[in-house]
Amino acid sequence: MSIVDNYHLVRSQLPQGTRLVAVSKYHPVEALREVYDAGCRCFGESHVQELQVKRPQLPADIEWHFIGHLQTNKVKYIAPYISMIHAVDTPRLLQEIHKQARRYQREIPCLLELHVAQEATKYGFEPEVCMQFLAEGEWRQWQGARICGIMCMASNVDNESRIEADFEQARTFFLEAKKRFFADDPAFCECSWGMSHDYTLAIRHGSTLVRVGSKIFGERVY
Repeated sequence: MSIVDNYHLVRSQLPQGTRLVAVSKYHPVEALREVYDAGCRCFGESHVQELQVKRPQLPADIEWHFIGHLQTNKVKYIAPYISMIHAVDTPRLLQEIHKQARRYQREIPCLLELHVAQEATKYGFEPEVCMQFLAEGEWRQWQGARICGIMCMASNVDNESRIEADFEQARTFFLEAKKRFFADDPAFCECSWGMSHDYTLAIRHGSTLVRVGSKIFGERVY
């Protein structure tokens, strides 16, 4: 199947209310353009330098999502245009996003990354730490960084029950945070979980954003 066929297949599997972020990192501009021409307007990148190279070569109506680990000293490069930052894993990063967003009179949508996977090497807030951070409330002063939901990565295992348990933990956290801190904020509505190997499972557990790369573009080419 072609890239375009792959894209349409993934899109056909998503229910209403779940959006596709086409993860285009490590793939050439020509491949992105094919998917753009097929109708995709939302792409996910995880390296600032690569995003800075690709963005000027593609149409201006693309919604760029930053989905990888973001260093605080790199925020300034993407702050003028990024549509959403998925993996906010420390208060310091959220504060820096606020600072850079204000430089450009922007409000940047952000997702807090939860660490729910078995692998200790993955980034993210431990759930208890994240809930405590929200309860303390300092983030309310950082209005340039708009918290719009939760992101997570499931354990890298073949055990579907384990993967679904990770997604359900994130979903439960999202609902509790919504109830306690965002009940009157309609912008807090995003659940970003599910990738090429597990997005169909993620959909069962409330995902509103699935980040699919290799299932569309094939394996990384560089």
